[in-house]
Amino acid sequence: MTEKETSRSSKKLILNLLLSAVAAFILYQAYAIGFSSNGSGDRTKPTLADASVSPKSVIQVDVLNGCGVSGTGQKMTSSLRAAGYDVVDMGNYKTFDVKQSLVIDRSGNAEIAKKIASDLGIDQAHVIQQISPEYFVTASVVLGKDFKNLRAWN
Repeated sequence: MTEKETSRSSKKLILNLLLSAVAAFILYQAYAIGFSSNGSGDRTKPTLADASVSPKSVIQVDVLNGCGVSGTGQKMTSSLRAAGYDVVDMGNYKTFDVKQSLVIDRSGNAEIAKKIASDLGIDQAHVIQQISPEYFVTASVVLGKDFKNLRAWN
C-alpha cells in the first residue's frame, strides 16, 4: 500500500468513527427523550404536605436566608426540589432580621407566588411583589425567624 492510499484509508476510518459516534449520540438522545416523555412509569415526585406541582409547569425559585440560621436554606432547597420546584439559586437575604418568612413574586404572576406560599405554609399576607428584569426566577423564598413553623420542618 502506498503512503497516499494509507492516508486516504486513515481519513475514511476517522470519518466512519466520527459518524458512528454522532449516530450513537443521536440515538441515545432520542431514547432519553422518548423515555422521559412516554409517561408509562410511575415516577411521582414527593411533595410537601399539600403540594401538587405539575411537572409540566416548571416554577423556578431562589431561596434566601433571612434568619441567619445556618443550614435553613439548604433544607428548604431540598424540600422545594422534592416538591417539584426548580431551585436555581440559594443565598443570603440582604438582612438576617426577617421575622416572618415571605415569598417575593419576581415575575408578575401573583398566583404562582401565592401557591408557593401555600405549599410552604406561609401566610398569604406575606406574599409581596417586586418585579425586576434582573431576576430570572418566578419567585424568591425568604426564610425568616419563623422557619421552624414551615412545612419543610414538620
